[in-house]
Amino acid sequence: MSSDGTAHDGAASGGGPPDAPGFELPLRLFLAFRVIVDEVHAELAREGHPELRPMHGFVFQAIGPDGTTAVELGHRLGVSKQAAGKMVKSLERAGYVERGTDPRDARRKIVRLTARGIDSLDRSALAFERIRADWVRALGADRVRALEHDLRRMTPADLWRLDMPGWFGSG
Repeated sequence: MSSDGTAHDGAASGGGPPDAPGFELPLRLFLAFRVIVDEVHAELAREGHPELRPMHGFVFQAIGPDGTTAVELGHRLGVSKQAAGKMVKSLERAGYVERGTDPRDARRKIVRLTARGIDSLDRSALAFERIRADWVRALGADRVRALEHDLRRMTPADLWRLDMPGWFGSG
């Protein structure tokens, strides 16, 4: 609003559509995330992984290719060791992870992805590629690349900010 009480937006001044309120940007980004992740999980369910949830993807990334301890997993996810242990136990029962001893230190227990866990990651990678291709068909390759470029400019370089689950759950 200007001082005379009239609205000033992009459309009124000939500059295109009006600007959305500031709160809409994070909500739209989150909705895009949800749409994509929900679609990947629907595909994973059809392909033999119906028990996987979005949180599990963060857990698998935090475990990494070399495995990790429950304490390290909790730190990476921003949750307690107990919460991480509970998640590991659940994923172990479902066949996605296994616990073993660290070859460098027999006192340490390492959590590793099983073949089933790796299969779910491989399938999700293919699903993400298919969804990106859908966006390219809908929006055009240049617009998708520009969106990705702009998001890289505006976000931290660390793509795997794994404390996000803990951040969502913090009080």
